[in-house]
Amino acid sequence: MSERPAPSIRDAYRVFRAIPTRWLDNDIYGHMNNAVHYTLFDTSVNCWLIENGLLDIHGGDRIGLVVETGCRYFAEMGYPDMITSGLKVAKLGTSSVRYEIGLFRNDETVAAAEGFFVHVYVDKKTRKPAPLETPFRRALEGISA
Repeated sequence: MSERPAPSIRDAYRVFRAIPTRWLDNDIYGHMNNAVHYTLFDTSVNCWLIENGLLDIHGGDRIGLVVETGCRYFAEMGYPDMITSGLKVAKLGTSSVRYEIGLFRNDETVAAAEGFFVHVYVDKKTRKPAPLETPFRRALEGISA
C-alpha cells in the first residue's frame, strides 16, 4: 500500500474563489456531505471559465465533459464555514484538461480536501473531441502549475 499524500497549501494553487457553505450542505453526521465537494469543484472550474470568456454555456460551440474525477478528504468542513477553492491546471492535452482543486476551510492554509476533474472538450452537437483553440490554451497555461 502506498503512502497517503499530504494535503497541499494555498500557494500550490493559482486562482481562488470564496464559496459560502449552506445549511443543506451538512449531512446527518454534522459535516459537509462528500457529494458537495464535487459540486464545489465543478463551480470553481466553470465559474473561472465563464468569467474568463472561455465558456459560453448557452451559445458556445464547445463544452467540457467530465471523464474522470477524484477527491481526497483530509479534514471536515461544514455549515457555516466559508470555503476558499484554489484552482490550477495540472495537465493540458490536445482536447483535454486536468484541473486540480483545493478546498480550504475558513482561513486555513492547508487543504481540507483536494480533487481533480478531467474535462474533454467536445463539439456541442457532435460530442466529438475538439482541439483546444490557441486563446483557450493560453488562458489555461496562465493557471498551470
